[in-house]
Amino acid sequence: MSETSSDAAARVPVLWDVAAHPVSYPEALARMEARVADIRAGRAPELAWAVEHPPLYTAGTSADPSELVRPDRFPVFQAGRGGRFTYHGPGQRVVYVMLDLKRRKPDVRAFVHDLEDWLIATLDRFGVRGERRADRIGVWVVLPGGGEAKIAALGIRVRHWVTFHGVSLNVEPDLDHFGGIVPCGIAQHGVTSLAALGIMASMAEVDMALRDTFEEIFGPTQ
Repeated sequence: MSETSSDAAARVPVLWDVAAHPVSYPEALARMEARVADIRAGRAPELAWAVEHPPLYTAGTSADPSELVRPDRFPVFQAGRGGRFTYHGPGQRVVYVMLDLKRRKPDVRAFVHDLEDWLIATLDRFGVRGERRADRIGVWVVLPGGGEAKIAALGIRVRHWVTFHGVSLNVEPDLDHFGGIVPCGIAQHGVTSLAALGIMASMAEVDMALRDTFEEIFGPTQ
């Protein structure tokens, strides 16, 4: 864990918000920008915002245009986060995490490690062994027939020690939609999902697991 229970108890709980309807990417960016400013100014509590997006591609600050294989397939947005191209769409849970690291632990590498721990712990709730890879970011699974695939991605930005952007977990998306990009710049490995692994979990069940494991690592939510 990244903090003790007394640390968590002393902190204002993180607001946990689940969007009831698909959220456009520009709307998500606007809300994150506003919330980061409010957190920094002490006007609002930290926020974990769970959303689904309509099908779209996002480009991180290291995105290589050659990795956008089908630029006309879905809308493409400049994300402002670290990383390369990624896909978001129905059946994928995205959680935008806006935390004040200055009040917690001003260590970006440790924060990324905590995000990976969070995803790995969530997958464990469904009997899936998620793993890190030293040479590439995200959470990976070894496939039953051999090889490996990415099941969860993360990309963050930090401004004045307040984090935004976050993680995505493939629950039951259309995996063919990833074919319009080289996901995260990694061509030699595929992507997978809970459904593709034979686990038919509802989004509500995934949300419950995400929230429980978030609290284990980052402290209480409300």
